[in-house]
Amino acid sequence: MKAAIKFTLLFVVIILLGACATSGPKFSEYRTQIQPANPELGRIYFYRTSVLGAALRPNVVLNNETVGEAIARGFFYVDRAPGEYVVLTSTEVNRKASFTLEKGQNRYIRFGVSMGFFVGHVYPELVDEQVALSEISDCSLTGQTNQTREQK
Repeated sequence: MKAAIKFTLLFVVIILLGACATSGPKFSEYRTQIQPANPELGRIYFYRTSVLGAALRPNVVLNNETVGEAIARGFFYVDRAPGEYVVLTSTEVNRKASFTLEKGQNRYIRFGVSMGFFVGHVYPELVDEQVALSEISDCSLTGQTNQTREQK
C-alpha cells in the first residue's frame, strides 16, 4: 500500500513539473534572432531562473496591463515608451518593483521565489544588465511575443 502511494505521488510530481516546463528556445540561442527595439522605445526583459515553486505562474502586470506570466526557467520581453513603470505579481500577496525606462535602454526584471504561509511568493526585482545576461542565458522563451505599446 505504501509503495502505491509513493508511486502515485511521484507520478503527480513528474506530471506537474512537466506541465511547468518551458519549451521555447533558450535565451543564449534566441538572442541573435531578437530584433533591435525601436530607438525611441526601451525594452524590458522579464525572467525567472528558479524552479522553486514551478507550479506558481503568476501574471506579470506592467502599469496595470498583464504582459505575461512569471514561468520557471522562462523569459519574455516587451518594448515600451520611456517613463516610470511598476511591475506587479500576485500570489498570496502583491509584490512590486518600480523603475524608470529611458529610450534605447534595456531593463531586466528577475522573478525570485520566497516561501509564503500557504503558497510561495513570486517577487520582481530590477537587476543590472551584466548580472541579468549571465542569469538569463539558460531561460527559455515562454511564448509571449514582443508587445510594443506607447505609454499613455
